[in-house]
Amino acid sequence: MTASLYERLGGTEGITKIASDIVDIHLSNPRISTRYEKSDIAGVKNGAATFFISGTGGPDVYKGKDMLATHKGMNIASGEFLAVLDDALEALEKNNIGQREKEEVLFVLYSMKSDIVLV
Repeated sequence: MTASLYERLGGTEGITKIASDIVDIHLSNPRISTRYEKSDIAGVKNGAATFFISGTGGPDVYKGKDMLATHKGMNIASGEFLAVLDDALEALEKNNIGQREKEEVLFVLYSMKSDIVLV
């Protein structure tokens, strides 16, 4: 039996590190860093990690809003969304995640585009 994506990403510890790295990369990305100026960064990292853990087959620990509610009224442009995907890929590479897993994560993230990007 194939291990879940959660397991292949290193479980809770591995995913928490990846999520933290993604947020850190977002904070240094001029395309999207201003989106986080008034954010509780520890809270953002925790939300990203628990969302990621739950969404990849790990324990159901996410208690936040769904993607549509989280991004409502933010007027996120397609270019910003693509910058987020680029940052996620950079974090996955930084954590030595395999090609198959990178593709799976990016597919899942891209599938949420309609709930995040202003149309």
